[in-house]
Amino acid sequence: LVTICPEMMGGLPCPRLSSEVRHYRVINLEGDDEVVAMQLDAQGEYLLIVSEKDFAKAFVSSIDDSLFLHALGSLGTSSFLTGDGNIQSQVLFFFSSASFMHRAALRHAQDTSMYMAIKDVREGKSAAVISAGNTGILMSLSKLALKTIDGISRPAITTMLPSGAGDSRVVVLDLGANVQCDEAILFDFAVLGSVYAEVVGKMPRPKLGVLNIGSEETKGNETLIHLNKVLTEHKDKLPYEYIGFVEGNDISAGRVQVVVTDGFTGNIVLKTVEGTAKLVKRVVVENFKKSVLAIIGAFFLVHVFKRLKHKIDPRSYAGATFLGLRGFAVKTHGNSDALAFANAIKYAFDLTKANLNGLIEERARALASVREKLQDKE
Repeated sequence: LVTICPEMMGGLPCPRLSSEVRHYRVINLEGDDEVVAMQLDAQGEYLLIVSEKDFAKAFVSSIDDSLFLHALGSLGTSSFLTGDGNIQSQVLFFFSSASFMHRAALRHAQDTSMYMAIKDVREGKSAAVISAGNTGILMSLSKLALKTIDGISRPAITTMLPSGAGDSRVVVLDLGANVQCDEAILFDFAVLGSVYAEVVGKMPRPKLGVLNIGSEETKGNETLIHLNKVLTEHKDKLPYEYIGFVEGNDISAGRVQVVVTDGFTGNIVLKTVEGTAKLVKRVVVENFKKSVLAIIGAFFLVHVFKRLKHKIDPRSYAGATFLGLRGFAVKTHGNSDALAFANAIKYAFDLTKANLNGLIEERARALASVREKLQDKE
């Protein structure tokens, strides 16, 4: 029996009815909209923080689903600005900034549902935690509670994306946890990604590349050039097949099985892949609706379209793990529906059945001498 702990935030009573996102609203099994209850709970949290910080002027923002608010003014005024710029005398939402929210969450971590779910993993009560909450906070709390594996500097958000023909997949990391990375961090990502590809992706001695703006050795910044130089010079010592720099189009072409990059670039790659999948679906549906013959043709191709949908549907790879921690924390999208969350649970289950962390620690230890070469930049 494997215990998975889904972390669910919001001001709803527990136990609660199952809910999913439909057209940007949270709807429960009885068809009721849960967004209002969540917003009321958020208002209470913001009012509590405002009373502590004594904010007197705020900008009400609707950009973020988490209802983060950006402080504009200082003390001594009771006027507030709404999203359309109108001044109001009373506003129910108060907050300073996303970065302050991050710090506040860490400061009061023990009182959050997210931390309690992660703590269950640390104490062995659950094998994995799944959350659709804020990525940065989940990352920080997971790293704080679970710690990193010996020999790994930082965890990386990791998943497999569609690539090549058939059911081929490509492992991509980091997908957003580490915006800035030096050579040592990227080297650790190669260790994490190669083990992940072998164990979870069933890819023996995977082809691994570093994402860059070109495949030439002289392309890219100093960090990438130096990393490529060290990996190329020690190819015979690597447990994976290092193929050098790869470009964005190589990810979907099936020419690489593990792609290593920083979190800033990786997150753009992830969102681009997801957006492209939705574009393909939209274009196909719109064109088949234009004629009777197209509709008839679609009827005979229904099995083909089912396979295509499974291949490119973002919900089929809805889970991503913070690889490199001493426990499994799986992140899924904040707008995940029932299918996406179900796939995230299955993904967490598969991770717990594999001896990933033991193999990662063993490989990091074996490659420590190569990693030390990165310090020599002459």
